[in-house]
Amino acid sequence: MIRKELCKIISQEEIAKDIFELTVEANFVNEISAPGQFVHIRIDKALDPLLRRPISISSINRLNSQFTMIYRKEGKGTALLAEKDKGMLLDILGPLGNGFPVNEVNVGETALLVGGGIGVPPLYELSKQLIAKGVKVIHVLGFQTQSAVFYENEFLENGETYITTVDGSYGKKGFVTNVINELEFDCLYTCGPTPMLKAIEKEYSHKKVFLSLEERMGCGVGACFACVCKTSNELEDVSYKKVCSDGPVFRAGEVVL
Repeated sequence: MIRKELCKIISQEEIAKDIFELTVEANFVNEISAPGQFVHIRIDKALDPLLRRPISISSINRLNSQFTMIYRKEGKGTALLAEKDKGMLLDILGPLGNGFPVNEVNVGETALLVGGGIGVPPLYELSKQLIAKGVKVIHVLGFQTQSAVFYENEFLENGETYITTVDGSYGKKGFVTNVINELEFDCLYTCGPTPMLKAIEKEYSHKKVFLSLEERMGCGVGACFACVCKTSNELEDVSYKKVCSDGPVFRAGEVVL
């Protein structure tokens, strides 16, 4: 069930250059059904910025009724969000969307989790849930440069982790695809920029692959049709799907990237 709630900020800190980790307390935590879901945050009571900001859930603490988000400060809305302090209240709508299907990989199998930039956060909760299920996880996380790298140690605690940077300032130089080609896995989950998702979908069409799309959104609940993407099945009566309510996670080949 989707709820709108005033959530108390438990903590907020900058964990990499312009990357913030924000933890809030919310009664709807137990409504979060799958890793990869997101929330819609109203930054301020003023009309500017008018629209809520969609931010993915990176980890869940059901015992304390808390969840954590990681976002990049890059526009007016997220810049204002970065100024919020512990104890303040945030108007949050959630949980939203359909997350990663954890049941698509079996105990003893290997899941490859591939994240690019701000697409990394939702993979952390996914990793934890797969580990708890008895699945082996391998992480490949791509960033632009060393100052943008975050959560390396957190992912390392769950399993084998590789870091790539475009400029080669940290980890392996290049893109996540340079590392993926050397790995064996049964199922692949990924979130990140569209060019990365396209490359992965094309290369691993023979594998079980799930993609989490990043898209600008209006309402976040499927009413405004601002985040539609075309389906790849021309036989369907409906030729578009909404990233916010049908996704953001889709099986590879389900929609046109």
